[in-house]
Amino acid sequence: MEPNLLYWKSQGQSFVSRLKIWFNLLDPTSLLCSDVEIQKAHARVGRGGKLNEKDGNALNLSLSSVHADSGAVLPLVFRPPAFLPVSAPVVVASFLPHSSVKAALFWQFLLQSYSAGFNYTNRNSSTEQGKKTSLKQLVLIAGTVSYAACAGALPQIFINRLGVRTKPVQNFFRFILPVPLSAALAFFNVFTVRSEESETGIQVFDSNGNLVGISKAAGEKAVRETALSRAALFGTTAAVPSLLVSLLQRTRLFQRNSLLVAPLRHISVAFVLGLMIPVSFSLFPQLGTIKKENVEEELQAAAVDGQLFYHRGL
Repeated sequence: MEPNLLYWKSQGQSFVSRLKIWFNLLDPTSLLCSDVEIQKAHARVGRGGKLNEKDGNALNLSLSSVHADSGAVLPLVFRPPAFLPVSAPVVVASFLPHSSVKAALFWQFLLQSYSAGFNYTNRNSSTEQGKKTSLKQLVLIAGTVSYAACAGALPQIFINRLGVRTKPVQNFFRFILPVPLSAALAFFNVFTVRSEESETGIQVFDSNGNLVGISKAAGEKAVRETALSRAALFGTTAAVPSLLVSLLQRTRLFQRNSLLVAPLRHISVAFVLGLMIPVSFSLFPQLGTIKKENVEEELQAAAVDGQLFYHRGL
C-alpha cells in the first residue's frame, strides 16, 4: 500500500481528525515547492518510522502533492492546495447575476472544465497504471463539461427566453434555482468523469495493507462518496451566501446602501467556499472501507476482519 494511504489508514478514520489534517494540507504555500522537493518528501515518508517535525512537513507535502495510487507528483493547478485559489474567482463569477446567456455559459464552462480536470486528476487510478487516457474517456469528459456548462446556464437562459421582468421570479432563477442545480451538477461531474472506476473496478486491500484484488463495488462506492462530498461543497456555497444576502437586505443599512449587496455576495461566496473545501474533503475517509458482504464473492474470503479498504480519491 502506498505510504500516503498507510497514513490515512492510521490517522484519518474520524471526521474531526480528517478535518484537522486537511486544514494543514490545504496551505497554498506548498504550491511553491518544486517537484524535486516533493519527490524527496515522498521518499522520506516512504521510509516509515516515527516522524519528527521536519518529517511532519514532508508528510504534509507528500499528502497534498502526490497521487496516492501512482506516487506521481500531481499537476500544480490540480493539487488540493490549489483548489481554492484557482476555483474561487471562477465560482464567484459563476454565481453572479449575469445579464447575458453568453457570460453565464462562459463562466460555467470554466467552472465545469476545472472541476472535471480536478476530479479526473485526483481519481482512483489503481487499475490504470501505465495506460494512456482513452479516446472514450476524453469524449466523456468533453461531453460532461459541455452538458454541465449548458445546464448551469439554464437560469439565465430561462430569464432571457421567457423575458422575465418581475423581481420575485428573477430572484427565483438567480438565487434559489442555482442551489440545487449547483449541487446536482457537481455530483454529475464527478459521477461521469470517474465512471470508469465503477465499470472496471479499483484495487482493494486487507487490514494489513496487502492487495487482494479489484472490486467494482468498491469503485462505485468511492465515486458515489466523492460525488456526494462535491455536491455538498457547491450546494452549500450557493445556498449560504444567497440566504445571508436575503436576510441582510432587510436591514436598514443595506436598504440605504444597495451598492453593498454585490461586494457582500462576492466575499461571502469566496468565504463559504474556503470553509467548505476542507469540510467536503473530510466528509468521507480517503482510505474508505467496504463491508465483506458488499464486495464480490471472490474477494470476501480476504476480508478476515469483515471489511476491505480502498482509496476513495478526491
